[in-house]
Amino acid sequence: MGEYLAGREDIRANGAVSYVMRQFHRLLQQWLPIYQKARFASTVLWATSVGLFTTGNAIALAVSAYLWQQQAITIGTAYVIFHYTNLLAQPIERIREELEELQQVEASLQRIQALLRVEARLPAGGDAVLPAGALAVTFEQVWFSYEESGVGSRELGVRSQQSGVNRAIQQSNDQKSWALQNLSFHLPAGQALGILGRTGSGKSTLARLLLRLYDPQIGTIRFGDVAVRQVPLKHLRQQVGFVTQDVQLFQASVRDNLTFFDPGIPDSTILEALGWLGLDEWLQSLPAGLDTLLGAENSGLSAGQAQLLAFARVFLKKPGLVILDEASSRLDPTTERLIEHAVDQLLLKCTGIIIAHRLATVQRVDRILILENGQMVEYGDRLTLQQDPHSRFSQLLQAGSTSMLR
Repeated sequence: MGEYLAGREDIRANGAVSYVMRQFHRLLQQWLPIYQKARFASTVLWATSVGLFTTGNAIALAVSAYLWQQQAITIGTAYVIFHYTNLLAQPIERIREELEELQQVEASLQRIQALLRVEARLPAGGDAVLPAGALAVTFEQVWFSYEESGVGSRELGVRSQQSGVNRAIQQSNDQKSWALQNLSFHLPAGQALGILGRTGSGKSTLARLLLRLYDPQIGTIRFGDVAVRQVPLKHLRQQVGFVTQDVQLFQASVRDNLTFFDPGIPDSTILEALGWLGLDEWLQSLPAGLDTLLGAENSGLSAGQAQLLAFARVFLKKPGLVILDEASSRLDPTTERLIEHAVDQLLLKCTGIIIAHRLATVQRVDRILILENGQMVEYGDRLTLQQDPHSRFSQLLQAGSTSMLR
């Protein structure tokens, strides 16, 4: 329902109102019997409390009338008895409301317990430590699929070790389900890799595997000589920086948004990072400087400013590997020029992977990787590929765009 309300302009503009209303009607049909049961339970509680109160009043009135007729009490005492009975109405009503809330709490507790029972599929990793400085990246025959059908990832990994990769792959009936297929390459430490490919070719999947949001079903990913699976997740993600097109800022201070609530980063380091990105004047314009609270959903910030803050996060993190997923696509030309020098300085100190749709974005990289349907179709030194008239990258440069990849 929230998605429909948020997208009502697109829904109306594209003539999808009838579809949305049918979906809403279908959901209402499923929800109606549940609602009727809940209302019936609430009505029973309400009728019970009202009936108990009415019965109590009737008994108190009858007893008072009988005792007054017997001259055992005065008319004032009879009124006091009836009045005291009426005073029980509010506590009884309160008990009924608490019982209704208890039903909601019980349902919420069941959902929370179900959530807590969910176990992460990713193991926490071993105790290996990544080397300091720029990290070399190696993919060794990596296969990955988002689908759980067919052979499971753990079972597939065991079979691949026992009988070879080819025999394991034959267990999958649908070859198109693989987001990455037999991907192997080596990126030396300190170099930058530009990744090109159509939408759905596996570029973002590659970045997710490097961050270990998923584990590949087959193959190994290494940083230097250390397998990614052997590195603790917390340590791994401290060494890998990631900047995407969609920046998530929190309803917190500028300092907390930049440091991810890490009080150990000094203000001098934060100011230095903002200076590299040309955000000095913007910071000085804020009423409370680094203590200024940012609104929800990036309110008060332009898309360019939000993107620059995301770059500042990476500067503060000082990772050994930084991944830029078309991170400058939302920037206007003036703002984009502000970060070009800063990105160059950042890539001097770490290994870089730049996922791009524009050829201009990969002009600073050392190597080029072109993906198609999850497979590597070209990999090599950028200048060598650029000078080879038969290479795919050279053909893209001659065409002047990546339209051949879309």
